[in-house]
Amino acid sequence: MSIASPVRPGTGVDFFNSYALSIDGALVTSEENFEVYNPATGEVIAHAPEGTARLDDAVTAARQAFPAWSALSWDERGAYLTRFSEALEAQKDDLARLLTLEQGKPFETQAKFEVGLAITWVAEVAKRRLPAVIVEDNDEHTVEVRRTPLGVVGGIAPWNYPVLLGLWKIAPCLMTGNTMVLKPSPFTPLTALKFGEIAQAILPAGVLNVVSGGNELGKAMTLHPGISKISFTGSTATGKKVMEACASNLKRITLELGGNDAAIVLPGADHKELVEKLFWAAFGNSSQWCVAIKRLYIHSSKYDGFLQDFVAYAKDRVVGDGMDPASELGPVQNTMQYAKLLDMFEDIRTHGYSVALGGTIDEGRAGNFVPVTIVDNPPDSSRIVREEPFGPVLPILKYDSIDEVVRRANDTPAGLGGSVWGPADEAESVARRLDTGTVWVNEIHIHGVSLPFGGHKQSGIGVENGVEGLGEFTNVQTLMFKK
Repeated sequence: MSIASPVRPGTGVDFFNSYALSIDGALVTSEENFEVYNPATGEVIAHAPEGTARLDDAVTAARQAFPAWSALSWDERGAYLTRFSEALEAQKDDLARLLTLEQGKPFETQAKFEVGLAITWVAEVAKRRLPAVIVEDNDEHTVEVRRTPLGVVGGIAPWNYPVLLGLWKIAPCLMTGNTMVLKPSPFTPLTALKFGEIAQAILPAGVLNVVSGGNELGKAMTLHPGISKISFTGSTATGKKVMEACASNLKRITLELGGNDAAIVLPGADHKELVEKLFWAAFGNSSQWCVAIKRLYIHSSKYDGFLQDFVAYAKDRVVGDGMDPASELGPVQNTMQYAKLLDMFEDIRTHGYSVALGGTIDEGRAGNFVPVTIVDNPPDSSRIVREEPFGPVLPILKYDSIDEVVRRANDTPAGLGGSVWGPADEAESVARRLDTGTVWVNEIHIHGVSLPFGGHKQSGIGVENGVEGLGEFTNVQTLMFKK
């Protein structure tokens, strides 16, 4: 590897021609690279640097930057993050375009939204504080509880929302006084490499390092003795491996893992009014998100009419290249996930489950395109009900009683999110019986900087966002002063 730019990069970032690691305030190239594909065409759009061999350099830079960065005041660190958000804002359209090219989501409706939300998130986190608290003050002594930064945090970001979920990790990590080494998914490394490049012109050297690479890089980060915490977003299966590796030196961990979210529509709900809302809550981003509705429960007295209306709406949605303004849903992001969906569709066919819409993937079409697919009341033992497909296929399920549907909704190892729709009092009562980290009542997918988000059961450990999420990046220190 060689140093591509010993000079601090400027804010006029070229988004589409070259990609480099960000280490210790400089852009670093690699003799080894890997291909990045456009999932809508299957074509190679870039070569990203393979940075596993430079992980030690990145961690060393982050450790060297930590004392000075952590010594800054909250206001000083907040000012840096505010400048970072402003620099991202200045190049948000290019960032969104690059996001569509590598991830696949529609540019106008989804990529721009993700980038805009992520930038707002950074700006808002910059205003947050974790002040010290006096918990005891008497004639004998004063006791103060404060939060102290951990050191170097390793962030491992996923491919479904690479900009938003990457910046979700960066902003609270840096705001609490830590430094970071961020690893984006090898399927979607380009946007992270570019916002890492933007950051180098603003943040002190070594505070934020962005290193791209494959699975070996992630494994090396979880085992690295110089990293104090791993913040990981991804599948439950991989999360278990991360947790096992981090146990070697008792790293702190935050794991935001998979879900199998149930939506329960009560008999008293306005079913026709909910069709569009529930469709997008299930199929937005081509269902590639952890809190997408994965199981949709409809009371048997309303089932047939709702299914008919839902299918009628779904069949008119346009699946295509995210750069085509007509496209409402993009491709599945990578061939690995595409293959998993092919296998799921084969299982649905093999068992003879009723398919109300879709169900057949055109393997001759260029790109990883999967049609919107609705499975009509499969059994609870089926894979499509038990597993998280992470793609545009949804089982719609009948139920007869509230006790029954609550039991079925909770009958999963996952516990990330859920929603209940219907008359307010009844819906609230049902919501309080769901064993998930977040439950929405007559709304869905509301997130906020002040709202803690995390999973129950096998959907994760720890939380992101809110005061609780900021605290995940700190140690608690109790100070006692004798009078």
